[in-house]
Amino acid sequence: MTTTLITGGTVVSATGRAPADVLVDGETIRAVLEPGSTILGTDVAASVDRVIDATGKYVIPGGIDAHTHMELPFGGTAAIDTFETGTRAAAWGGTTSIVDFAVQTYGQRIEDGLAAWHEKASGNCAIDYAFHQIVGDVNEASLASLAKLPDEGITSFKLFMAYPGVFYSDDAQILKAMQVSRDTGMLTMMHAENGPAIDVLAAQLVEQGKTDPFYHGVARAWEMEEEATHRAIMLAKLTGAPLYVVHVSAKQAVEQLAWARDKGQNVYGETCPQYLYLSLEDQLGAKSDEWGAFEGAKWVCSTPLRSRAEGHQDSMWQALRTNDLQMVSTDHCPFCMKDQKELGRGDFRKIPNGIGSIEHRMDLMYQGVVTGEITLERWVELTSTTPARMFGLYGQKGVIQPGADADLVVYDPNGHTSIGVGLDSSGAPTGRSHHMNMDHSAWEGYEIDGHVDTVLSRGKVIVDGDEYLGTKGDGRFLKRGLSQYLI
Repeated sequence: MTTTLITGGTVVSATGRAPADVLVDGETIRAVLEPGSTILGTDVAASVDRVIDATGKYVIPGGIDAHTHMELPFGGTAAIDTFETGTRAAAWGGTTSIVDFAVQTYGQRIEDGLAAWHEKASGNCAIDYAFHQIVGDVNEASLASLAKLPDEGITSFKLFMAYPGVFYSDDAQILKAMQVSRDTGMLTMMHAENGPAIDVLAAQLVEQGKTDPFYHGVARAWEMEEEATHRAIMLAKLTGAPLYVVHVSAKQAVEQLAWARDKGQNVYGETCPQYLYLSLEDQLGAKSDEWGAFEGAKWVCSTPLRSRAEGHQDSMWQALRTNDLQMVSTDHCPFCMKDQKELGRGDFRKIPNGIGSIEHRMDLMYQGVVTGEITLERWVELTSTTPARMFGLYGQKGVIQPGADADLVVYDPNGHTSIGVGLDSSGAPTGRSHHMNMDHSAWEGYEIDGHVDTVLSRGKVIVDGDEYLGTKGDGRFLKRGLSQYLI
C-alpha cells in the first residue's frame, strides 16, 4: 500500500487548527503528527512513498455534500450531471463524498427505486457516495419497506410538501411516515413549502401574463415556506420524529426552526450557497443578448431565491453562526439552459427547478471565511464534520484522525479561483473553470480568494493542481449508521 505524508500545513478541524503532518497508509489516516516527527528515530518524510508539501496551506477533511440529485427526472427532462460527471466535478471542488437521493415515484416500490439508483451510481462515481430515500408514494407497503432501509445503510428519507401530482405527501401521509422515523431512528428530511397554495398563486400569475422566471420566486412566497416549516415541526413534535428541513431560504423559516430547537425539539436545517449569495433582485435584473429576460431561468430553484432587501441572505449567514442552521449542502440539480431550462419559455412553471453548485460549495463557503461571515473552523464543521455526524458517517468521514478514511483536501488560502461559464451551446469548452455537465454557470463571474490544490479520496490523489488523476469507479457505496444528532 502507498504511504503518503502531507507536511508543513495547518490541520483545521471543527474545533481548532494547529500545524501538523498527516500520515496516510493506504486508504486510511495512520497518524496526525507534530511537524517533522520521527518514528523509531527515522524521519517520517524519508520513509514514505510520497510527500505532499502543504506549507502555507490548510489541510482539511474532504467535503461532504449531503444533498445532491444526479440524473434526477424532473419537469419532462432529467438533471444533466450523471454520477460520473457530477462526482468528478465534486472532486475538483474538494468534495470527497456525496449523499444523493434514490427515488420512489408514485405507484413504484421503494425497493425498485433504490435498485435503479444503485444501478445508476455503481461503478461510475469518482468519489464515495451514499443514498437518502425519496418517498413519493406513502402507503402501507412503502411504509413497511421504509422501516427496513437501515439494514441497507440508508437511514434518512425525504418527503415533499410541494409538487402536487409528482412527489407531494399530504399531512396524513407525513404523519404515518414520521411514525416510522420515530420507531426506527431514521431522520425525516422535509421539503417544506405549501405546494397546493403555490400552484394556485402560480396559475394566477400566468393568467395575468406574468410568465418570466422572476415570478417563480413570487409564487413561492416566503409565507409558503414558513407555514410548511411550522407544520412539519408540529407533525414531528406530535410523532416524536427527528426532523431535518432541507434547502432553507426564508428567514421566517429559520425562526420556526430556532423556536422549535429552543424548546428542545429534535429539529435541524440546512441552507445552500444560492441562498447566501444570490437574490430575487439578481434574478429580476438578469438579461442577456441570447436569452433576454429568460436569463433568470439560470437561478430557478425551489425553494426559490429570496429578496435581498428583506434581509434573507444576511439571516442565513447569521443562522449558520448561531447554529440555528447546522450545515450547507448544494441541492445540486443541474439543467442546461438549452433544451432544458428553455422548456419554460412563456411559462415559468415549466422551468426545471435546480442550480448546479457541487463543484463550488467549498470555495463559496471559504469566501465566507475571508469576508468574516464564519470562522475557519466553522467552515470545516458546516461542510464536512456536521454532514458526517448528521448522516451517520462520522469517524470514517468528516474528521482527520487515525483510522478515518484518508479523504483530505490541501487548500491554499493565497490561491485564487475564478468561476467561468462552462460549455457553449454546442458542448465546446469556453475557457471554463468548472467541470459540471452544464452549458452555463449560476456562479459565472464569482471570484474566490482561495483554491483547492490537492484532493485525496481514501488515500488516492485524484486532483493535483490543474490535473485530474481519478478514474471512473473510484467511489464506493457508503452504508450509513443513524444520525449522531438524535436526542
